[in-house]
Amino acid sequence: MTPATPATPATPAHPDDAGLLAPGWTGSPAAAATADGAFLRALLDAEAALTRAQESLGLTPEGAGAAVTRAAAGPYDVRSLAERARAGGNPVIPLAADLTAATGETFGPYVHRGATSQDIMDTATMLVAARALDLVLADLGRTERALAALAARHRDTPMAGRTLTQHAVPTTFGLKAAGWRSLVLDARDRTTAVRDALPAQLGGAAGTLAAFGAYGAPDATALPAAYARELGLRAPLLPWHTLRTPIADLAGCLAFSAGALGKLAADVLTLSRTEIAEVAEGGGGGSSAMPHKANPVRATLIAAAARRAPQLAAVLYGCLVAEDERPTGAWHAEWEPLRDLLRLVGGAARDAAELAEGLRVRPDAMRANLDLTHGLIVSERLSAELSSVLGRARAKELLTELAPRTETEGRPLAELLAEEDELRGVDLAALTDPARYTGSAGILTDRALERR
Repeated sequence: MTPATPATPATPAHPDDAGLLAPGWTGSPAAAATADGAFLRALLDAEAALTRAQESLGLTPEGAGAAVTRAAAGPYDVRSLAERARAGGNPVIPLAADLTAATGETFGPYVHRGATSQDIMDTATMLVAARALDLVLADLGRTERALAALAARHRDTPMAGRTLTQHAVPTTFGLKAAGWRSLVLDARDRTTAVRDALPAQLGGAAGTLAAFGAYGAPDATALPAAYARELGLRAPLLPWHTLRTPIADLAGCLAFSAGALGKLAADVLTLSRTEIAEVAEGGGGGSSAMPHKANPVRATLIAAAARRAPQLAAVLYGCLVAEDERPTGAWHAEWEPLRDLLRLVGGAARDAAELAEGLRVRPDAMRANLDLTHGLIVSERLSAELSSVLGRARAKELLTELAPRTETEGRPLAELLAEEDELRGVDLAALTDPARYTGSAGILTDRALERR
């Protein structure tokens, strides 16, 4: 599929759009790609492409497309457009008027001809989404490559597996990192599919393309495909004024991506706790009051995005219930939550790449934590292995008896087991070594890393 037309410079976003309260996305590539200026640029690109598409089908005089494209280069006043948008409920109405005036008397009548505001707004939204998703995909790629390197490097690094917050059985850090990468790849694949399917929107006043026929198009149904080609978007099967699948698909892939990155963040936040200290961010954030702190800021911001994303997606899913051929409120309700989602996921993907690339892994701490339960972390293995020596009932009885003694006496389970006459000759050191009970973790890690 042809990439969307690259954005050209537009009026910068108003300072109120700087993201003072949004450190998760401020300064990210996606923030710039979704700013007011970027939306304005997309609206202008959509208007200019419509005139070019009509010219390509002989529906306007030669030169109209070039004239509108030149006029669309701006500048245009974002603040003025925003304030005037209140009158009609969307920014396309004042923008079309300004663009028509800037184009001039000869070709001005061909600006926005046959279209409705929603055609331009929806198409611009798809352009903004395409440009933002390209940036998200680049950062997801950085993240998965860094996680692949971590998984390969720590394929056999043992650590405690935890279930319901407690030590369960040993696993490896390689398998954990491979699992994180698998989720990132899932996010990449879903996002790629949605990005490649983003359609242009063109239907006219009620989705029938009637105005284009009135302006002389012998086959108005050919125009949406020509329009899509101008923009590098997918040609729509039908006008989708009230068929909001593209928006719902965006909601789904963005919410999933936020959650996938949130899993990575949640694990890092747990493992970087002072009392666990198995990993640390490469450059932790400071505290305004406590000089000793190095907070896991990247993971914290990703976790914040993951908490917000599902509710924003829910708003977009709710907008599927759109009455008539243009709804009152449902379409309008999409704009802000969709932009917020693009920003949140763009920021989270940026932070995830930085987190994964800089993550410090501490195998010594992992080994020390494996020994916290004095060998009880391999009780599952001992139950199975000792059953063949003692019988199932006796093995369970013995382990149940010795388990509390490891804590009260502060002695390793292997040492207590060695005092049992019936276990003489059994290699208890091997059986109680957590590093020797990681199951198929290495093979599973290798399998996961085969995925591209």
